[in-house]
Amino acid sequence: MDIIWSTRILDSFMKRNKQLPWGDFHSRLHWNYENGCMMTAVERVWRATNDPIYFDYLKTNMDLFIQDNGHIHTYRLNEYNVDQLNQGKTLFTLYEETGEEKYRIAIEQLMTQLRSHPRTAEGGLWHKKIYPFQMWLDGVYMACPLMTAYADLMGANEWFDEAVHEILLMEKVSRDPETGLLYHAYDESREQAWADPVTGCSPHFWGRALGWYVMAITDVLDTLPLDHPKRGQVIGIFYRVCEAIMKVQDEATGLWYQVLNLPEQEGNYLEASASSMFVCALAKGVRLGYLGSHALEAARRGHDGIVSQFVKVREDGSYALEGICKVAGLGGQPYRDGSFEYYIGEPLRTDDPKGLAPFVMACLELEAQMTEITV
Repeated sequence: MDIIWSTRILDSFMKRNKQLPWGDFHSRLHWNYENGCMMTAVERVWRATNDPIYFDYLKTNMDLFIQDNGHIHTYRLNEYNVDQLNQGKTLFTLYEETGEEKYRIAIEQLMTQLRSHPRTAEGGLWHKKIYPFQMWLDGVYMACPLMTAYADLMGANEWFDEAVHEILLMEKVSRDPETGLLYHAYDESREQAWADPVTGCSPHFWGRALGWYVMAITDVLDTLPLDHPKRGQVIGIFYRVCEAIMKVQDEATGLWYQVLNLPEQEGNYLEASASSMFVCALAKGVRLGYLGSHALEAARRGHDGIVSQFVKVREDGSYALEGICKVAGLGGQPYRDGSFEYYIGEPLRTDDPKGLAPFVMACLELEAQMTEITV
């Protein structure tokens, strides 16, 4: 494989989007989980290359939000929205690298949300205040790596336990025993029209939702202590979910479908963000010893499929990533019912951060292993 796709695709994005708000996606500057996806990718490329251009891009864009007193511009704690936590993940790097107190104060604002965030009876985070009693796979990615980064920075070990609890509970309430896949969401109250009256689960396996979940686990394990009593259980869950994911990988292309287990149903399509997330999680899982070599082969086939199917060259010679589902949720207004027709009916976008950032991180993981082989 080409070992420079991570910088090639990120440099193209940064050339077109020099500063937030990124015109193709947002009309105004606002604290947003999509920003967080790209900032995390930029941070990882900086760590891999040690090129200051990436750190400068990260700091410049984050400083549009983090004021001198640590207040986060446009962030609203009282929304109790787990998506709002994702952009905060790179604050830890900014604080550690610069020592500027404003970043630590901003981190504490996000932790204040987590300390008072509404929860299910079993202690799971509500996805949002406006979605009461609901847990979504997406939320594990938004919240749990932030918890463990905070625990690691501050020695607040209770947040290691909180992150592990969220991962284990999400798997407990959303896992399908037949396929081993996890449903997109769970409604403890069973009030939502999309919720199964017995299980509380939404009706389908949405690719990107499960991608968020497995990427979250690998990121949590980066800082979860080796002697944490449930570390082995978290790795075990990661292993069995990844085995289920590999079973629904498309044999011909190496990619994954928008609705994972229904490849032959009319209208279903191969989707770039889920495929990128799975490649990232599988490759990282192999690198860190959580998965076997067969997962690396699956990741490489997935990467090759993404490059051949979704990476396009623009007229100016820069690169773009196509085939990214814009959004998929449940409930709200107009109501999203979680049906197959709903998932396949959402529009596709090019260079959406929810797909491009995971692709950059997936490339980094595979490139790291290529480097290890050739050194």
